[in-house]
Amino acid sequence: MASIRPVVIYPPAADGGRRVRVDDHFLGMAYGLLDIAEFLREVGIEDADETYVEGSSLIEWRGGGPTAWQGSPG
Repeated sequence: MASIRPVVIYPPAADGGRRVRVDDHFLGMAYGLLDIAEFLREVGIEDADETYVEGSSLIEWRGGGPTAWQGSPG
């Protein structure tokens, strides 16, 4: 597995998407855990999946954890 800097997931935007950033690099907008997992695979974490995203200590969740998306109580 590749070495990676901490990942920041920002609070949900009006459309429900959450910005995903590694270091000072914006990776994209995620609309669910699978989107985040795909971003992580693109930066070298090949075994990233929904379970990994939910429990990884590399991820800093801002504005709610992995269940907080637009319209969700998380």
